[in-house]
Amino acid sequence: MFKYYGKYAPYLFLLPAAVVLIIFFFIPFFHTFVLSFQDYSNSLYSANFAGLDNYIKLFKSPVFYKVLFNTFIYLFAAVPVLAIVPLFLAILLNQKIRGITLYKILIYIPVIVSIVVAAIAFKWLFADEGILNYIVTSLGFQRIGWLTDPNWALYSVIIVTIWKGIGYYMMIYLAALMSVPKELYEACDIDGAGFFRKHLTVTIPHIMPTIALVTTISAISAMKVFAEIYVMTKGGPLNSSKTIVYYIYERAFENLDLGFASAMAVVLLIIVLALSLVNVLFFERKKYQI
Repeated sequence: MFKYYGKYAPYLFLLPAAVVLIIFFFIPFFHTFVLSFQDYSNSLYSANFAGLDNYIKLFKSPVFYKVLFNTFIYLFAAVPVLAIVPLFLAILLNQKIRGITLYKILIYIPVIVSIVVAAIAFKWLFADEGILNYIVTSLGFQRIGWLTDPNWALYSVIIVTIWKGIGYYMMIYLAALMSVPKELYEACDIDGAGFFRKHLTVTIPHIMPTIALVTTISAISAMKVFAEIYVMTKGGPLNSSKTIVYYIYERAFENLDLGFASAMAVVLLIIVLALSLVNVLFFERKKYQI
């Protein structure tokens, strides 16, 4: 009996993950895809078939291009920091130094703090009469509208995302560093390689798949950021901190324009899949060369 089921064992192990994906990804995606061709402007309960009208309206909307631009700013500002700084910290914490556990705990604490709590704390910090402006004015500079100035609002929110994610990605890198053979480091020491050269020639090539993973995860997280913006700025001022996911929420749950919001969600999924593919091919292109 067990011999008969043996050839199906791999599929049985994959079954729970497949069920979760079907329920929480594929079914919602196809439902969203169908909704993107519906028009709910007349009634929320009886939709009319709209064809490609929602997509046409989407690509003619200047607000969509504004929030898409903001999303890519978020992506290119946050992801390099979240990919490089945690790696540097992981390399430092992988050394034999005193109090290493304490340093790991201090850096990881932001990860276990609720994002809503962190956003509220930073909102107080960035307030017009907050601590940061107190320091700025004490140094003789003018007060900065961290959350009220369109030039600063988006970057202030990005700081929260970076602060929250550094510890998480650092732990991923630390786990990957354990797989690097110590003999290679010893050989570098014998050859007289310095700290940076040793890690450029040994560490980074060995953990390149992990770097690709961190880059992909952080890019997806940056593309779908919501809580920080909702708590700190509500997308303002003047749409300066509004990203595509927040705009989807706004159109779907505040304006009840489900068709338009669903069309945006489909476009976002395509963008995320394209970026993920680029990340994988860029970092692990040798695996796919014939």
